[in-house]
Amino acid sequence: MPFSASPPPPTRIRWRRGTVTATGRRGRDSLQLTVEVADEGQLPALAYPSMVGIPQVGDEVLLNTTALAQGLGTGGVALVVAVPDRLPPDPAGPGHLVKARYTPLQVTVSGVDEQETEHHELMAEADSLDGMPVVVADLHSALPAILIGMLATDPDLKVAYVMTDGGALPAAFSRTLDTLASSLAGVITVGQAFGGDLEAVTLHTGLLAARHVLGADLAIVTQGPGNLGTGTPWGFSGVAAGEACNAVTVLGGEPIGALRISDADPRTRHRGVSHHSLTAFGRVALGGVTLIAPRGLSSELGGQIDEDLAGQPERNVVVWVDTDGLDDALVLSPVPLRTMGRGYPEERAYFLAAAAAGRYAALLVPAPDVAGAETASGDQ
Repeated sequence: MPFSASPPPPTRIRWRRGTVTATGRRGRDSLQLTVEVADEGQLPALAYPSMVGIPQVGDEVLLNTTALAQGLGTGGVALVVAVPDRLPPDPAGPGHLVKARYTPLQVTVSGVDEQETEHHELMAEADSLDGMPVVVADLHSALPAILIGMLATDPDLKVAYVMTDGGALPAAFSRTLDTLASSLAGVITVGQAFGGDLEAVTLHTGLLAARHVLGADLAIVTQGPGNLGTGTPWGFSGVAAGEACNAVTVLGGEPIGALRISDADPRTRHRGVSHHSLTAFGRVALGGVTLIAPRGLSSELGGQIDEDLAGQPERNVVVWVDTDGLDDALVLSPVPLRTMGRGYPEERAYFLAAAAAGRYAALLVPAPDVAGAETASGDQ
């Protein structure tokens, strides 16, 4: 019987070749490009120099244009997979943490918790966050507002950002991190995310590194840019926010939930307190989490917020936090505040809620010069 080959599997990547016609903005490990592709014209593209080298005008590049063709709001650019005629040098130095594992673009990084690093002995002994407050949000867009709330309360606090792998994997994709670098004690990428100042195998070791390696007073945990949602009760990447709270609890930290609140989102499931927050914090965070409601919304949305949070389990405490001065601080944000295509003040409720969570966390840090620490608890 003659051999009959199986039909090839469907392809998952939209491949294109093109020529670099212009280079643009350079980030922490990213380079914006314009690439001419036959029959498709000039396409916006992004290269990560640590992975593919530094493309130059005139170089032929191999592109993955899948996300661009789908018109994705966050990842809608062509990604440079290789510069065939200008390959980068081989990696040098230690590092055996493999991220984006078993994909054609897997990368090797040096982990803060692996044996060959200077921090291994410290990380081998670290087992507690010593009560460190950790603000958890499901969207990357909450990061700058949370940080603003923290530093507007006490500008001397050391804040670490722990980026999980629910959205973009490369930290270099985030323009926000480029701008906030000087305001953060450091960025730690965990799980399959990579490109931070420190790399960690798990969220747990990432949090411990924030406390013991970076010496942070506070930490913020969100996924990278981008959010996967399906409109189903459990099919969204923000579910991991609840698991992050569990990690904080297990390690002896203080989990604080930045609620996703909106009065501008056209989708009813995200109006008021989003079902993402209600599910992640209410059903996944089994160790309990303090949920922060901004008092600045009490007149506009207070009744709806109370109603939405009425079904939270007893282990979750709701705290209303004063927001005096936070609107002014948000207006002066060093990065554009945008979520789901909407900015501030259109999504004031969302950003004010994130900033209020940051303020509450800052007030928990033992520091006698933090004004108003005695009022941190608010109404419970």
